[in-house]
Amino acid sequence: MNEPWCRLFKFIFSFLIKEKNIKVTSSGRLMAMLIGNPLIKAFFIIFLVSAATATATATATGDAPFIVAHKKASLNRLKSGAERVSVSVDIYNQGFTAAYDVSLIDNSWPQDAFDIVSGNTSHSWQKLDAGGHLSHSFELEAKRKGMFHGAPAVVYFRIPTKAVQQEAYSTPILPLDILEERPPEKKFEWAKV
Repeated sequence: MNEPWCRLFKFIFSFLIKEKNIKVTSSGRLMAMLIGNPLIKAFFIIFLVSAATATATATATGDAPFIVAHKKASLNRLKSGAERVSVSVDIYNQGFTAAYDVSLIDNSWPQDAFDIVSGNTSHSWQKLDAGGHLSHSFELEAKRKGMFHGAPAVVYFRIPTKAVQQEAYSTPILPLDILEERPPEKKFEWAKV
């Protein structure tokens, strides 16, 4: 009779136990009596739903930002035969408080395989407000042919209530087949169909 949930039931339903002179000899008997009553069933379901909602709300409305980052990469073949990779990372704060000292670092592009054409693989912002969105993009040129599997970008941020720097990871990109042999597209054949 010392189980926490049984004590909770005894606390919540003490009026029922006192009014009906129910003698509880085991936790199973208490549960069977309570679940057998339709009014108690309805109250129990409402209690569970409200407890779950309160827990979810307390978690979601905590004092921490909730950072979601989405990384995308696309290949662009140039007429010269070179191939460029356009990378963009979108950072969203889905939490209820701001994130400070936000830094994006994407070190998944080895220097022996890619040259930076425009932008940087890292960027910093002072603040990302709750419900806010930041975006960063850069362009690379491939140096060699082959399959490339990029790692997620890392987003570092600070929460005023915590001394430790927080981190979040972006979604990974799909494998890129750099400088693969592609048959020329026949766009006019698509129009005929």
